[in-house]
Amino acid sequence: MNPLVEEWIEMAEGDYRTARRELRARRSPNFSAACFHAQQCAEKYLKARLIAAGARFTKTHDLEALANLLLPHEPRLVKLLPVAISLTSVAVDVRYPGHPVDKVTAAAAVSDCNAIRAFVRQALGLGD
Repeated sequence: MNPLVEEWIEMAEGDYRTARRELRARRSPNFSAACFHAQQCAEKYLKARLIAAGARFTKTHDLEALANLLLPHEPRLVKLLPVAISLTSVAVDVRYPGHPVDKVTAAAAVSDCNAIRAFVRQALGLGD
C-alpha cells in the first residue's frame, strides 16, 4: 500500500480512537470533541481512498465534496452521502459557544464515522 495512504489511515485511526474515547468517558466527556474527531476520521479515510485511487482533491473539510470526488471510483458510496453531510454539519459549529452537544448527537456522529470508516477500509482491503 502507498505509504501516504497508510499515513492518512494511521491519522484517521487516531481520530477514531479519540472520538470513541470521548463518547465513552464517564468523567467530563467532551461530546463536541467526539463529533469533531468523528468527522476528522471520516475525512482522512476519504482522502486516503482518493489518494489510493490516484484522484486529486483540494484542501477541504467538506465530506460531501470529498465523497462526490470519490464516486467515480466507488459508486456505492452514494448511499453514504447523507452520512457525509450529517458529519460535516456537526464537526465545526459544535466546537463553539451556543452549540451544545449531548451524548445522543455525539453517538450519532461516531456511528456515521463508523459507516464511512468501514466502507473505506473494505474498499482498501483492510480488516476491522
